[in-house]
Amino acid sequence: MSRARQPPLVTGISPNEGISWTKVTIRGENLGTGPTDLIGLTICGHNCLLTAEWMSASKIVCRVGQAKNDKGDIIVTTKSGGKGTSTVSFKLLKPEKIGILDQSAVWVDEMNYYDMRTDRNKGIPPLSLRPANPLGIEIDKGRFPQKDLEALFPGMSADFTSENFSAAWYLIENHSTTSFDQLKMAVVNLKKQANKKNEGSLAYVKGGLSTFFEAQDALSAIHQKLEADGTEKVEGSMTQKLENVLNRASNTADTLFQEVLGRKDKADSTRNALNVLQRFKFLFNLPLNIERNIQKGDYDVVINDYEKAKSLFGKTEVQVFKKYYAEVETRIEALRELLLDKLLETPSTLHDQKRYIRYLSDLHAPGDPAWQCIGAQHQWILQLMHNCKESYVKEQKGNSLLHSPMLDLDSDVRPSPIGHLSQTASLKRGSSFQSGRDDAWQYKAPQQVVFVEKLTKLVVSQLPNFWKLWISYVNGSLFSETAEKSGQMERSKKNARQRQNDFKKMIQEVMHSLVKLIRGALLPFSLREGESRQYGGWEMKSELSGQWLTHVIQTVRLSSESLTALEIPNDMLQIIQDLILDLRVRCIIVTLQHTAEDIKRLAEKEDWVVDNEGLTSLPSQFEQCIIHSLQSLKTALDCKPGETSVFQQQKTQEDVCQLSIGIMQVFIDCLEQLSTKPDGDIDTAHLSVDVSSPDLFGSIHEDSSLSSEQRLLIALSNCRYLERHTFLNIAEHFEKHGFQGVEKITQVSMESLKELDQRLFEMYIEFKADPIVGSLEPGIYAGYFDWKDCLVPAGVRNYLKEALVNIIAVHAEVFTISKDLVPRVMSRVVEAVSEELSRLMQCVSSFSKNGALQARLEICALRDTVAIYLTPESNSSFKQALEALPQLSSGTDKKLLEELLNKFKSSMHLQLTCFQASSSAMMKT
Repeated sequence: MSRARQPPLVTGISPNEGISWTKVTIRGENLGTGPTDLIGLTICGHNCLLTAEWMSASKIVCRVGQAKNDKGDIIVTTKSGGKGTSTVSFKLLKPEKIGILDQSAVWVDEMNYYDMRTDRNKGIPPLSLRPANPLGIEIDKGRFPQKDLEALFPGMSADFTSENFSAAWYLIENHSTTSFDQLKMAVVNLKKQANKKNEGSLAYVKGGLSTFFEAQDALSAIHQKLEADGTEKVEGSMTQKLENVLNRASNTADTLFQEVLGRKDKADSTRNALNVLQRFKFLFNLPLNIERNIQKGDYDVVINDYEKAKSLFGKTEVQVFKKYYAEVETRIEALRELLLDKLLETPSTLHDQKRYIRYLSDLHAPGDPAWQCIGAQHQWILQLMHNCKESYVKEQKGNSLLHSPMLDLDSDVRPSPIGHLSQTASLKRGSSFQSGRDDAWQYKAPQQVVFVEKLTKLVVSQLPNFWKLWISYVNGSLFSETAEKSGQMERSKKNARQRQNDFKKMIQEVMHSLVKLIRGALLPFSLREGESRQYGGWEMKSELSGQWLTHVIQTVRLSSESLTALEIPNDMLQIIQDLILDLRVRCIIVTLQHTAEDIKRLAEKEDWVVDNEGLTSLPSQFEQCIIHSLQSLKTALDCKPGETSVFQQQKTQEDVCQLSIGIMQVFIDCLEQLSTKPDGDIDTAHLSVDVSSPDLFGSIHEDSSLSSEQRLLIALSNCRYLERHTFLNIAEHFEKHGFQGVEKITQVSMESLKELDQRLFEMYIEFKADPIVGSLEPGIYAGYFDWKDCLVPAGVRNYLKEALVNIIAVHAEVFTISKDLVPRVMSRVVEAVSEELSRLMQCVSSFSKNGALQARLEICALRDTVAIYLTPESNSSFKQALEALPQLSSGTDKKLLEELLNKFKSSMHLQLTCFQASSSAMMKT
């Protein structure tokens, strides 16, 4: 819940006094958050909310009503802050009543008065003539405060038509700076006006003076006749005379007043016509006013006027009114069409859409404008999405001749212009997830990635307004109070309930188009055959890297979160979750495939520099490559709310397991390729000595190249380390990142590694043991030596010493590479030599006494020398060789054998030291 706002506080009002309907500006603090938040406004106890116009949180404009109190506070009431207070007050002045024929010292502006019903200004013709200046001189208003004058003349007035008129007040107010001569001239003017009033009756008599003279002459003549002729003679003549006089008087009166009466009749007729025009001028001027207000965009005024005209003249039987009202209906019908065109025009803001729908509702437009607007918005969003795709596909094909797709985040390629769709007002929801990115990013990214970024931004910016328009349509907030009273809101809600499924299909169509357009750009193989032309069309020379797919996943996730925030049902957004899952799976597959390619290229980075443990940097590089690959998959492997694990599907588990096994096998093949490559194919230009190694290990780098046997030994050392450390560490990383089938990956990889190790070991033994074994038989029978006929033994013969020296050379070579390999290699060499020696002894048909002693001496010398490397197999071979010899019969022979053995060990002490050192080292380990 939001924190309650402070109550309103009025700190100023301008002007601070005036008569009723005076327009005032109220200023203060916390005067509301909007027009709908303002629920009350009183000035001097009178409710002024009807005329209030909310401008800002610190300003309100309204008109003062007819209050009972002369002076009072200004109280503002809002929904958010409640009833407020005021530090200022307003004084209500009482206007003097002026009759229609009374003189007035001020001009009443009757051409522009305020009508509260329509909240606008109206014009009416003047009802009274401008009163003349009573003094007939120029008026010069003084600057005396009104309050001071009221205090100086209590109960009096400066209005000369008032009963309490004060001449002194009038002069101070209107002629405070007038000169004395001007005032004397004013006295003369007053006297002239007074004389004009007195002369009025006299002037009236002067106009009929001739008539009085004629009447007087006629009466005199009648009197004389009566006296001369008598009463009887004159009666007829007098009667005739009286008739003539009366006729002449009547004719004269008609002549005098005919023009006046005619003007009076014409004035009465004109006045009646003006009264009719004045009374019904609202209707007569309405067509023209409608046109003017439409041009200015004042649709609210047009609607109010139309509603008023409809209520007054909608059912009239007067032909003139019917004619003008029909013209009004024609204008209103044109307005309906105009507003409908504006409503369906795109792009348009949500505010304008709601406004036009409300206007059309108040004008009782046929059909359902709100639903028409929703349908138009739906089609426009779909069109925007497809236009976006077409523009990027066209741009990609245009740029494909210049450069290839950019598949590496760090690639530096020639930037291509990126088309921009026209942007409209939208929610910042959205949207906003790219504001911090440098525009240069777009020039490095592949077109498909930029397209997805643009497409999701477009949907996120447009769909919220579309959804909010539907919500407003459902709850009836699109319509005004007039529509609510007329029952139109209830009909709209009913229509909305009936069209829920149609709107749901619209949302689903937008979601399907969004997902299919993204699939067409990134996962074209997931589209159906008929959908490729509509949603695809991209040139897929090579697939996007895992890094770009990870970026796309983040983009789509942000879009999904923005749409979820709109409270759109989850079933409508499930298709986006399915897309994210497919993108995550594809990202893992592609990353593992690229990792296998990177590992295949590790052979080019092998420098053959051996450390103290007989290892090169290759195993470490391999492990780091795997770790880096798994770390790059963190975004794809992590599950956001509403998402499922990428390993939920059995097929994905199997594919990832096979790819992981393939990565391990690629590295094993890389090791085999390095160790078995011919000497001429090995690049030794980069070979160097590890400065941390003792001098003993530097001999490997004395020559300009490594021998095949040395490479085999290095490979064997690497294999040994991989088996005991690297593969186990990689298995832990696989488990840490949630991979399935790690045991199978480790087992298969270990078996393959052991097979390679055994092959390389056999190759090395073949290289080293075969020459030694092959030299034994020629050395034994050198100089036509015969076991049946030989001299008394004088010591170990040279062939055995030569064999030992060769064995020592093997020991030295292995020891130089890896001390840990010495026991394994030496044991196998000793087995081969002992086996060959046993074979040779068993092939001899018979031995003389000296021959048997000589053979036993050499066999025992060899056995005792390599005793630390004896195995059950070599022990068995030596035993079989000794059993093939005759037993020593005398103690002298035994003593001689012992002396000769000691002599051999003494003379070969230096050469045999290596075996003892190896033994010591072996014991320490």
